[in-house]
Amino acid sequence: MGKPKRERTLADNEAKAVTRNIRVSPQKLNLVAALIRGKKVNAALADLTFSRKRIAGDVKKTLESAIANAENNHDLDVDALVVKEAYVGKALVMKRFSPRARGRVGTIHKAFSNLTIVVREVEETA
Repeated sequence: MGKPKRERTLADNEAKAVTRNIRVSPQKLNLVAALIRGKKVNAALADLTFSRKRIAGDVKKTLESAIANAENNHDLDVDALVVKEAYVGKALVMKRFSPRARGRVGTIHKAFSNLTIVVREVEETA
């Protein structure tokens, strides 16, 4: 038995991948996510491969997962995929304390982020 299957929130020509609790601040991750928004997946993968940002490897892994989901789960053409959305959300924040002068304490916030990438299959215009 079990519960009924949940309706799909995406269109039939879309697929997504989510990575949670990435150890980087949302602001830094959004810089890399903005790099690939709206691009074809081949160009986005190339940009992430040669990016000098530390977090670009994790973003690339999430994008490859979204491509694999599109190909295997939804039978979409990989060559016609475009990054429709790449957005970043806040996750937990670890608070650490560092001793400061005169007996005071300074807080250090170690932020985590969530990354969601949605790819869409577009028709080739010739």
